[in-house]
Amino acid sequence: MCLAIPARVIKVGEQSLGLVEMGGVVREASFMLLPDVRLGDYVLLHAGYALQKVDEAEAEETLRLLAEMAEAGRAEA
Repeated sequence: MCLAIPARVIKVGEQSLGLVEMGGVVREASFMLLPDVRLGDYVLLHAGYALQKVDEAEAEETLRLLAEMAEAGRAEA
């Protein structure tokens, strides 16, 4: 099973590389599959590759649900 996480593009650099941010965590990402990506776009990130663009509202809702699941897991522990 694969999991792609929504991330906001914060830098588009040379050679299809850039930076994305997810809940305060910044990671390097390849935009090789999304040559039209722009600053502020939300993308689904898997293993360092941006796979597709997603709507901002959808991305924020997914991130909210992931944070809620993590909090529920911590509460059970």
